[in-house]
Amino acid sequence: MTEEPLRLTVIIGSTRDGRFAPVVADWFAGQARMRAYADVDVIDLAEAWLPDVLPADDATELPQPVRDLQPWLARADAFVVVTPEYNHSFPAALKNAIDWFFDEWQAKPVGYVSYGGVSGGLRAVEQLKLVFNELHATSVRTGVCFVGGSDCFDADGGPREPERCERAAKAMLDEIAWWADALRRQRARRPYRAGGAE
Repeated sequence: MTEEPLRLTVIIGSTRDGRFAPVVADWFAGQARMRAYADVDVIDLAEAWLPDVLPADDATELPQPVRDLQPWLARADAFVVVTPEYNHSFPAALKNAIDWFFDEWQAKPVGYVSYGGVSGGLRAVEQLKLVFNELHATSVRTGVCFVGGSDCFDADGGPREPERCERAAKAMLDEIAWWADALRRQRARRPYRAGGAE
């Protein structure tokens, strides 16, 4: 493992009123913080206030909320997206947040914690993998999903099946740590260029 802790950013992908995402994110962030190798940040998109309208070209000055969030994403070595499933997909606010940035995602691993309905949010995750692939990020295979969403958690905000959920979180965090370490070393050795251009 690297001498410097890996910087893991957990992104709460739902902004809907009454959302359950913060409960899931708090639990997962707690799991991540138990790893000595991880320095964990949590970004709540409901508090980021990113604009809905993207600029027409790269010359347009970025809005202040985008400039505020940019360094947090840029410093991350890895991401975990916490997402529900809305209409067989992921929330519009999450896609908007992803689209505001490009370089910040490149050559970094992304993991997924999903919840909701009979699929546990896995249909949202499958679509997110396509999106992050286009942005030159590396989705890890192992994820954490909660079939039934809030029904999987008790009144204290913990999973009703803690051992199973903790095993899944550990497996995903171990994968993320491997990729984050490898990609951070490679980015330091040779900065990543989309499309292989020098």
